[in-house]
Amino acid sequence: MKSLIFDAGPIISLATNNLLWILEPLKKKFDGEFYITDAVRRELVDRPLETRKFKFEAIQVETLIERGILEVVDNISIRQKTPMLLSTANEIFKAFGNYMKIVHYAEMSVIAAALELGSDAIVIDEKTTRLLVENPRIILEILKKTLHTPINVNESNLKEFRNAVDGIRAIRSVELAAIAYEHGFLDSYVTKIPDARKNLLESVLWGVKLNGCAVSREEIEQILRIETK
Repeated sequence: MKSLIFDAGPIISLATNNLLWILEPLKKKFDGEFYITDAVRRELVDRPLETRKFKFEAIQVETLIERGILEVVDNISIRQKTPMLLSTANEIFKAFGNYMKIVHYAEMSVIAAALELGSDAIVIDEKTTRLLVENPRIILEILKKTLHTPINVNESNLKEFRNAVDGIRAIRSVELAAIAYEHGFLDSYVTKIPDARKNLLESVLWGVKLNGCAVSREEIEQILRIETK
């Protein structure tokens, strides 16, 4: 069975843009399963339910879980792999004599679940984790420019992590939004204003960017050219 494992970020980004509903038609089109881990559920539902500001978003996510659009995956293997991945990832880059904690538990649980289930991809907006999977050397350059200090790399841990995540693909909420647009799921928002379709897509792409999706202006412009040509 095909599957995608979602981190909290993309779901929050969709929820804050009133786009959480697109997960249902996207799942039907994908013809597979959409999973979140127990750690991600705690971030999306359990903790926000204790607040006033994000309680409604948490209720919306819980609704998707109860309807089976999002399924919570949790087993002993995922719970064992997650801290191992977390420890390895957070002991790769060292600055000022200390290893840098660059990733969090829930993000690593997403990777652990993807490995356990053989998922097609992880859905994650967080830049550092995505780069750690795709091209960790970019993180090294970013850290050097940001901290203005030499960064030491634990090559053994880097190799171990890279071997563990080999073959995992990462997609973002911006790609989900573009796919939803491409398949006509957003057509009800097309208005009579000039360049209505382009304005619609542009607004959605910038909406998810401004709510946490790590996507550049250049990438947004590229998606606009491809989808509206």
